[in-house]
Amino acid sequence: MSLLQVKDLSISFGGVKAVDGVSFTVEPGEVFTLVGPNGAGKSTIFNLISRLYEPGGGQILFDGQDITSLPAHKVAGLGIARTFQNIELFDHSSVLQNLLIGRHCRRNTRWFEELLFLPKVRRSEREHRLLVEEVIDFLDLAPYRDKLIAGLPYGVRKVVEIARALSSQPKLILLDEPASGLSVEETQNMAWWIEDMQKDLGLTVLMVEHDMSLVSRVSNRVLAVSEGRPLAMGSAADVQADPKVIEAYLGTEATS
Repeated sequence: MSLLQVKDLSISFGGVKAVDGVSFTVEPGEVFTLVGPNGAGKSTIFNLISRLYEPGGGQILFDGQDITSLPAHKVAGLGIARTFQNIELFDHSSVLQNLLIGRHCRRNTRWFEELLFLPKVRRSEREHRLLVEEVIDFLDLAPYRDKLIAGLPYGVRKVVEIARALSSQPKLILLDEPASGLSVEETQNMAWWIEDMQKDLGLTVLMVEHDMSLVSRVSNRVLAVSEGRPLAMGSAADVQADPKVIEAYLGTEATS
């Protein structure tokens, strides 16, 4: 069974169709990538899946459960984590503190137990800390563990945001332009980490990305969208060679 099923998804803003009848499935353990020109609707699809936007039509199934009308705050608990194009971290908190926030959806203690700091709470805190330390080691963030986000280079902050998503122990991670603003070396590292997420952690990855070298290296399947509509699906090479995709990127005159 597919881990994620998107069926005829649509949404409009002010009468403009931002997403118009998009359907695809993501299989367990797959890296599935959405590509397309700026404004194609890729991040809007992410916002619909993570329930930040309410669909105008269609259906979203995750792990066999209909999440189309699920409140956004319940999505992480089901096993969906995401990053954002614009980094969303707590600038005046440390890397460690930001990652521990990612554990919030896995809390299993009640307020009065935490108020009294009962043994159950102490055990839970240790478990959260150990898991976060594993994520720090996985993404080579140990040198930055206790540093404030505000003082970190942009590339490190991108990795920290991925680390926070991983800290929630997701089944599916949505990576919104993970290579945006990174150097060639940092993009290479990002490719390794995505491959390790898939192979070592057994995660399923749904990604939006413009860097086609990264897309070609890590993606099992690629879906190209333009103006909110699907254009082509297949391997990265097949999608890049599709005339409709070339036209969407370059325009009609460039393809004639």
